[in-house]
Amino acid sequence: MFANFTFENPEFFWLFLLLPLAIAWYVWKRNKQTAELKISTTKGFEVKSGFLPKLRPVLFLLRLLALSFIIVAMARPRTVDVSTETSSSQGIDIVMAIDVSASMLARDLQPNRLDALKAVAEEFVKDRPGDRIGLVAYAGESFTKTPITSDKTIVLNALEDIEYNNVLENGTAIGSGLATAVNRLKDSEAESKVIILLTDGVNNSGFIDPNTASELAVEFGIKVYTIGVGSNGMALSPIAMSPGGRIQFGRVQVEIDEELLKDIATSTGGKYFRATDNEKLEEIYNEIDSLEKTEIEEFRYYNYDEKYRPLILFAGILLLFEILLRLTLFRSFI
Repeated sequence: MFANFTFENPEFFWLFLLLPLAIAWYVWKRNKQTAELKISTTKGFEVKSGFLPKLRPVLFLLRLLALSFIIVAMARPRTVDVSTETSSSQGIDIVMAIDVSASMLARDLQPNRLDALKAVAEEFVKDRPGDRIGLVAYAGESFTKTPITSDKTIVLNALEDIEYNNVLENGTAIGSGLATAVNRLKDSEAESKVIILLTDGVNNSGFIDPNTASELAVEFGIKVYTIGVGSNGMALSPIAMSPGGRIQFGRVQVEIDEELLKDIATSTGGKYFRATDNEKLEEIYNEIDSLEKTEIEEFRYYNYDEKYRPLILFAGILLLFEILLRLTLFRSFI
């Protein structure tokens, strides 16, 4: 909740332009009414002697102040407390299935495919406040990194922890990765269920056929967006491990089973993308983000607190004070 100070009718501030005219009129009238009078004694005018006649402009000043407060009051100053409430009318459950095989360390994306993906996926997660998201990692086998959750901190931390290691069996088990992702979503009650499957190779491991996994996705009403990562032609990729345990790189032909990825996407109602560089990968996630939008309703409640009443009261007090002074201390036949 936050408060703003506003004026409902600010056009009344233009009336302040009349105040200089009023001052000019007062000065002109005062000079016009001033005249010389020769008399033998001033004894009968002792009330007007001393400093009181010099203070007579105070009456006009009080009237100007009163008019100023009235003008501000007419502009209707008020504070506005605004509270918002959001609700998702259509939640989406998303699982990102990420290939973490050694080839994801290829440097045709900067600094490498896996780190480029993590940077883009992080922004994707942050831009989905109303959705639940889960992570599946796979290479020669697959596992759930985090189940679907609305806690974005958990997802972002899990995403940051994803890296290549030799714990998983080497290879690319697309079918296993997709099946594990389907398993995370099959019991979801969300109106829309989506898998983003990313790989940079061909299916060469695992015990589950990718076509079988895509059929399961169709059965459970899950849409699959597939992304093939890798430049066209050759890429600097891991080729061996040195005796000291360091990865050695060499130029390797990029091979992606695009036909398989297209079939998976088409059969499930999704779409296939090819990410050949960092910019293209970011564009792909932005497109998926636009295709799978959660409808979020925002309700705003306004509480107005009018502030003009004290101004009117203060203006009235000033006018009464002016009249009182005019009828007492400054009483005159002029």
